[in-house]
Amino acid sequence: MVTKVKTNIKHENWDQTGRMLRTGEACRILSVHCNTLRRWSEHGIINAYRVGPRGDRRFRLEDVNALLTEKTSDMGSCRKKVMAALEEYDAKKK
Repeated sequence: MVTKVKTNIKHENWDQTGRMLRTGEACRILSVHCNTLRRWSEHGIINAYRVGPRGDRRFRLEDVNALLTEKTSDMGSCRKKVMAALEEYDAKKK
């Protein structure tokens, strides 16, 4: 499982992490609602990098492409990954 990364990335370090996408951009690529993408980042399904004083989420283009490839190539596998992450989250909550 991919673990969530909460990091403050300064603009000069963005070259080290690759192309960063805003939440809306990543949502359009993945064809999901922004709340879905936020939930996926909270559950560790996709890495989210926190930037700026407000802690806005940024997503690496490579991570979005990897999830998109998984999502389109094998919907069952992607669904299982999402369900497993949600079950794990619910178990920790109890």
